[in-house]
Amino acid sequence: MSKSRYVFDKFAKLLEQGMVNYKDLTDEILNILKSKRDEIIFKMKLVSKEEVDILNKRISKLENQVNEIKKIKSKRKTKQAKRS
Repeated sequence: MSKSRYVFDKFAKLLEQGMVNYKDLTDEILNILKSKRDEIIFKMKLVSKEEVDILNKRISKLENQVNEIKKIKSKRKTKQAKRS
């Protein structure tokens, strides 16, 4: 009986620690998966991270310019032609 009690105590202790460390565990799993993803991408010899960052910056800059142009066009009011 004492051995089973010992096992249950250890199991309960692991569950308590698991509840506290659940957030840490999920973060660790996500980090492992991200690193594996990066390794696979590196092995496939796709674009580098620097190139992706540069392209993302260019796209965001173009999106900002488009938004500014839309704002300017929306501020302009159409003029009505005078009827004679």
